[in-house]
Amino acid sequence: MAAFTDTGGHPPGRPHPIMATEKNQPAAANVHDQLVSARIRSRIKAAGVRFHANDNIAAFIEEGELAQLQAEVQGKLAAVLESLVIDVESDHNTQDTAKRVAKMYINEVFRGRYQAPPPVTEFPNIERLNELMIVGPITVRSACSHHLCPIMGKVWVGVMPNEHSNLIGLSKYARLLEWVMSRPQIQEEAVSQAADLLMSKLQPDGLAIVMEADHFCMHWRGVKDMESKMINSVMRGSFLRDANLRREFLALISQRQRG
Repeated sequence: MAAFTDTGGHPPGRPHPIMATEKNQPAAANVHDQLVSARIRSRIKAAGVRFHANDNIAAFIEEGELAQLQAEVQGKLAAVLESLVIDVESDHNTQDTAKRVAKMYINEVFRGRYQAPPPVTEFPNIERLNELMIVGPITVRSACSHHLCPIMGKVWVGVMPNEHSNLIGLSKYARLLEWVMSRPQIQEEAVSQAADLLMSKLQPDGLAIVMEADHFCMHWRGVKDMESKMINSVMRGSFLRDANLRREFLALISQRQRG
């Protein structure tokens, strides 16, 4: 009479099929074994937050992960150079290119994605200022999100405060604009993001932004047109409602451009 086990009638010495399947299955990947970019991406997706090229994701990056992300980007850039058939082992000019570019992306030209906004001290409008203020031209730098080519330009900001508005130092306009622009951008969206940020900080009656920029995706490649610039504007609040205020702002910055 054949001998059977009491675990489902399978003969001794022969592995149970279910147990064998479980044994042969790979263990779930430890979260710490994942690439740091995968860990950050999973947190963002779990929160249901957008992470486009011009979005800030600093809230989802944990301590120490930025250095790990830089190292990961460096490795992938090295693979890009290899695929471009560049001999980085013997070419002294490109031996450290992947390291330099990764550092530049994470800590400089795209840092507006990975770092929290700069601290800005806001002051109450004690004197109840309610006249037009203009700041600019502020030099800004970014990169086109389509080709990662440079965008170099200037921004003018017009503010119509009210008695409840906050006031910030002049240098803070430049710092906030730099934070927004230090991401892969397209100019139309960058200006809108800057307007949203300044409206939230200042709470003015109105806000106006004009940006004029050179786009190296046109200068350096494609049509190679060196003369073309892009100019666009965003008007909020009283600048949108009051045509006279809008004309005053545009006339004053036009005088400054000609001067």
